[in-house]
Amino acid sequence: MAPFRVGLVGLGEVAQSIHLPVLADQRDRWQIAGVHDVSPSLVALITSQYAGVQAYDSAEALINSPDIDVVFVLSSDDTHSRFVRAAMQADKHILLEKPACLTVREIDELLALMPAYRKTLFVGYMRRYAPAYLKARDELPAHADITHVRIFDLISEGRHFLKKSQNILYPNDIDPALLARGARERDALIREVVGADASADLMRAYRGLTALSSHHISAMRGLIGEPAGVVAAHRTNGGANTSVTFDYGHFACLYDAVVDDLGLFDAMIEVRSNTRRVRIIYDTPYIRSLPTRLEVTEADPLGPVTKSFGPLYGDAFSNELEIFHRHIIEGTKPLTDLADSRRDLALMAGIIEKMKESGGR
Repeated sequence: MAPFRVGLVGLGEVAQSIHLPVLADQRDRWQIAGVHDVSPSLVALITSQYAGVQAYDSAEALINSPDIDVVFVLSSDDTHSRFVRAAMQADKHILLEKPACLTVREIDELLALMPAYRKTLFVGYMRRYAPAYLKARDELPAHADITHVRIFDLISEGRHFLKKSQNILYPNDIDPALLARGARERDALIREVVGADASADLMRAYRGLTALSSHHISAMRGLIGEPAGVVAAHRTNGGANTSVTFDYGHFACLYDAVVDDLGLFDAMIEVRSNTRRVRIIYDTPYIRSLPTRLEVTEADPLGPVTKSFGPLYGDAFSNELEIFHRHIIEGTKPLTDLADSRRDLALMAGIIEKMKESGGR
C-alpha cells in the first residue's frame, strides 16, 4: 500500500522536533508531501530538509489540495477549529495536536459535522500511547479497590530541553499584525471560559490547563475513567502552578502542575489500593525515545515488593502515529477523538469555576 501523503499546517517546535522526524522514520506509512506556516523562514527550512515537499501559500490551499491525503493540524490553538472544519469538509484524515480546541463551543460545532465525515480524526494525546501507560492498564488494581490517585507535572517548558539538544528554528519573520490578531483571537476564546473580566493569572491558569495539563487530564480519564466532578482547584505563582482534586466517589485524584525554569522534567501517575501501587513515570517528550517506566509495588509478608518494567524505549509519538495509521486503514474509531477531547475541556471549565471560588476572578 502506498504511503499516505501528509500535509502539515504549522512548523513550529513540535513539528520540527517530533512530527517531521517521526513521519520520516515511518516512510513506509507516510510521505511528507506539503507544508504551510506563517513564517517564510520555517517553510524554507523544511522544504530544504525534506526532498519533494511542496510549500503552500495558505493552510486552506494545503487542506484542499488533491495531493494531500492527511492533514496534521499543528498550528496555534486558536486556529484549530477553523482548520479542522476545513479539513473535515475537504474529506481529509486529520491528526490534531492537543488541545483539540480552546472551548467546548468549538468542539460542539465540529461534532455537529461528524455524521457527514467519513475519515479519521485523531487527537494527539501521546502520553496515552506511551508503552508504560499501555502496560499500566493491565496492572491496575480493580476500580472498586482504588483508594487514591496522584498525578504530577513538575516540569520546565520544551525550549529548555530543545535548545540543548536540537537545532530548532524559532522564527522572527512572522508578520506582527498576524501575531497580534492571533493573540486577540486566543484571548477572546479563553475569556469565553474564564470570563470577560478574568484576571491575568486566571487566564494563564487556563492556558496551562489546555496546554500542559490536557495531557494528564486525558491520561487520567483513559486510565481510571470519568470523575464525578472537581472538588477543589487552586492556582498560585501567577497562574503558572495548579492544584486540582477530582472526585471519584470512593477515592480522590490529586493533580499538581508546576512550571519553572529549572530545566527539569518530573511527570508521574500513581494509582493505589490498600495493597498495590502502580506508578507510571514519564521523561520529557521533546527528546525522542527517552524511556518511560512502570513500577508495580505489592504488599508482601517480608515487606513491599516492587516489579519494574523498563526503561521502555518505545517512543510515544511513534506509537501514536502507528495507531493513527491503523485506524485509517481499518476504519476504526480512535480513543482520542473530538468527543473524548470535549470531556477534557468540560473538566477544565469546571476547574476554572473552582479556582474562582478559591481565588477570585
